Amino acid sequence: MTGSPWKALTMIRRLLLLLVAMGALNACDRPATPHPYVGMWVTADGRIRQELLPDGRYEEARDGRERAYTGGYTVTGDHIDYVDDTGFTADGTFVSPDVLHHGGMVMHRER
Repeated sequence: MTGSPWKALTMIRRLLLLLVAMGALNACDRPATPHPYVGMWVTADGRIRQELLPDGRYEEARDGRERAYTGGYTVTGDHIDYVDDTGFTADGTFVSPDVLHHGGMVMHRER
């Protein structure tokens, strides 16, 4: 095998995320205990709202358009990987329990 082992692991991780987003892996394949980041995350201006559901799915509203993006996600430590239902991938970092940096945005946990 040529190339970096990290590249291979990244590809495997993205494939697994895609399988989750497509529903090929169901909720019983996921951990029973949700991670601490489940809930609603919102930009300061309120234009983007993203709900991380306990079953490994997310729903994102943009500019009042509910469910503008939906897909699956996984959290590893303070890192989140997304695969939307079209196969697009993204990631982010929880810089504190209440702040998420994702796609150039700063999102805050809604309480």
